Amino acid sequence: MILLSFDTEEFDVPREHGVDFSLEEGMKVSVEGTNKILDILLANDVHATFFCTGNFAEHAPEVMLRIKNEGHEIGCHGVDHWKPQPKDVFKSKEIVERVADVKVTGYRQPRMFPVSDEDIEKAGYLYNSSLNPAFIPGRYMHLTTPRTWFMRNEVMEIPASVSPHLRIPLFWLALHNFPEWFYHCLVRQVLRHDGYFVTYFHPWEFYNLKEHPEFKMPFIIKNHCGHELEQRLDRFIKAMKADKQEFITFTEFVNRQKKQK
Repeated sequence: MILLSFDTEEFDVPREHGVDFSLEEGMKVSVEGTNKILDILLANDVHATFFCTGNFAEHAPEVMLRIKNEGHEIGCHGVDHWKPQPKDVFKSKEIVERVADVKVTGYRQPRMFPVSDEDIEKAGYLYNSSLNPAFIPGRYMHLTTPRTWFMRNEVMEIPASVSPHLRIPLFWLALHNFPEWFYHCLVRQVLRHDGYFVTYFHPWEFYNLKEHPEFKMPFIIKNHCGHELEQRLDRFIKAMKADKQEFITFTEFVNRQKKQK
């Protein structure tokens, strides 16, 4: 089983590099990227989970409708991606459910930073996917956390997948920078070891960032971005489907695990 997900937020990475970047500019990039992702998923007949910020939902209701109408799951990803607040666990649920007219059961904190487990449960989420169990300098130091799903009271924690032994992260940057054959090999290793695979991307990765030096984006992010990443994602999906792997949403995964108890 493959749990493919997209952190559907307003593009704000240039702000991390000192660039004054407006919400309107960020939304333009992310809306274009999200529609490209949806085109790929539709062409391959697979479903994914879109973790959406309140900002994205309110400023792109037509894209939210497309996500919903094409059979994908919608989860929450805070409100303002640049300035996460503790109350966002509750506020984002209210915004996303209102805009998309769906019941939201999953949450992912912006940048996969820590979030209150108590608030996640209190807000009524079934699962939380806010953990990358890897060591990434300057971002994560999670080498002792569980690398597969586990229960925390009534909430299922679903970490992003890393390789079984060395904990090599297999999220978005890996598909940008690893040779494709190596990335596919590591994913298959995870599938054999864990029985499922979790990964995530962002809409703005599918925008041609190389044409915008003013964004001051690092090479590892610009590498194979835009159309090249569209092709890489398309080939990845096709390779996994050729292996007879099933693409399911996070809530489908939670329900299956509960049935097996």
